[in-house]
Order: sequence, then structure tokens, then C-alpha cells
Amino acid sequence: MVTVDKAVIAKIEKGGKRFEILVDPELAYEFREKGRINKRIIDILAIENVFKDSKKGMPASKQDMIEFFGTDNIEKIAEEILRKGEIQLTTEFKRKKLEARKMQIAEFISKNSIDPRTKISHPPQRILNAMEQAKVHIDIFKNIDEEIEKTIKAISHILPLSFEKIKLEIKIPPKYASKCYGYIKSLGSEPKWLDDGSLYSLIEIPSGLKDEVFKKINYLTNGENSILIK
Repeated sequence: MVTVDKAVIAKIEKGGKRFEILVDPELAYEFREKGRINKRIIDILAIENVFKDSKKGMPASKQDMIEFFGTDNIEKIAEEILRKGEIQLTTEFKRKKLEARKMQIAEFISKNSIDPRTKISHPPQRILNAMEQAKVHIDIFKNIDEEIEKTIKAISHILPLSFEKIKLEIKIPPKYASKCYGYIKSLGSEPKWLDDGSLYSLIEIPSGLKDEVFKKINYLTNGENSILIK
């Protein structure tokens, strides 16, 4: 549980009345971003209480909580505030999360697309530059898939993008098969064991991931493998 001095305020207004909770900024942001968290809601709180003014330590009345939330259960009220209310994150916190989200979007586009002219993926920094040029506004609280889709539309007139997929036929010799099994499976394929103990898989991946896959499998097998583009 976060200490009070490191907590931030999350608040919501209902019927002209304010309801506030003190929360761990990291956990509150994670919950808001993902809609869930591997902790109880109560673990996000610095103090297990709902306030009408947290700075003055003035708790919300039980009557008001029941009237506006239909319950005086702190965990249920806190969940609604976290989902629908305002989380007062610091400027520095929001700046760091914004930079991280921009990079996450740029890396996704880089890995899942190629420049159709060169058949090579754009590096993340080039995509970040295009995002800045296109003045893409990223919201750290919105669904990441929506933000990626919005970004692709915004920068497509600056950077040519193609989201082609390719098929790779992979065969790993027996002495490296066990070592490669987990990685190949993580690419969305169910590898097959051949009679001689080698590993075989036919996978479909975004074109932008090709170099990464080749590099990883070559590393795991010391270059002893067969990878064919189908």
C-alpha cells in the first residue's frame, strides 16, 4: 500500500458533491489503462476511506455515498471513481507515461509494417518523428489499439506503410529443437516434432518482424537452421 505522501487524489463529482480517494499513482494508472489489475481495488488506496475533501481529511458521509453510489462499500465506490473519475497525476508522471506510450506505438508500427518501397521496416525513431510532424495527440488513458489506429492514419501521408504478412517455413535440427520450441510457439505457431527429433513450423508474421525472427533463431541455433520465405 502506498504511503499518503506519495499518493495522488482521484475524484468524481455527483449531484454537486465531490468524492475523493487517495491512490497509488502507478496502480491507479494501470487500472485505468487496462481496466483491471492483479491486485484488489483496496490495495490501490493509501487510506481505506472516501473523502469529500482529502486535503482537509474530511470524510464523505455514509448518507451521501449511499445516495450517489447506491452503497457505502469503499471498494465499490473506489472502483467507480477509478474508472470514471479524474486521477490527478503529476505533470512529470504524465510526461513519462506519454513518452513511454509514444515509443510503444512506434515500436508496434515498426515491427508490424514495412516501407513498401524498400521492403524494410521503418525504425521507431523515424515513426516518432512522423508522429511529431503530423501532430498526433496521444492520450495515455485511451485504449492502446485505438491510439495505434489513429496514429497510423495520421502518419500514413508522411511515411508509406504496408502491413503485409509473410510465411516462414522453419526447421530446427534436433540439438537445438528444445531450445527453440518456446520462442517459435510464442510467434503464434504450434511447432511439430519430426521423427528425427527436429522441429518444424510454418508461421505467418508481419513483414516487419522478419529480421528479428531470423536474428533470434540464428542466435538460438548458432546459425544451424533452415528458414525459407514462402
